[in-house]
Amino acid sequence: QAQLVESGGGLVQAGASLRLSCAASGRTFSTYTMGWFRQAPGNEREFVAAISWGGGSTYYADSVKGRFTISRDNAKNTVYLQMNSLNLEDTAVYYCAAKRAAFGGSGDKFDFWGQGTQVTVSS
Repeated sequence: QAQLVESGGGLVQAGASLRLSCAASGRTFSTYTMGWFRQAPGNEREFVAAISWGGGSTYYADSVKGRFTISRDNAKNTVYLQMNSLNLEDTAVYYCAAKRAAFGGSGDKFDFWGQGTQVTVSS
């Protein structure tokens, strides 16, 4: 059974940093494109970042570019999202996702999803 488990969320003040982790199991996720999405209250889920299976290509939403960094450690089946300079608009539930094919854009359909981890940024 494929499983993605996020961790690392929490409550931080604006300007702080957090690192989210996503532990994958049940499949060979080292060959999958991995992504992070988020959903704020009242909003639709939105793309945040994605990384190719080998880590050589990364993609970011404009709203997080320059502040967030996605990375992966295939030996540990783990994907990370380093979030710096957090602001109030980053408050959301963050989801890890995986897809078999290469990343094709922010509207891509991903095949597997985690349960999410809450990130709350306070002023």
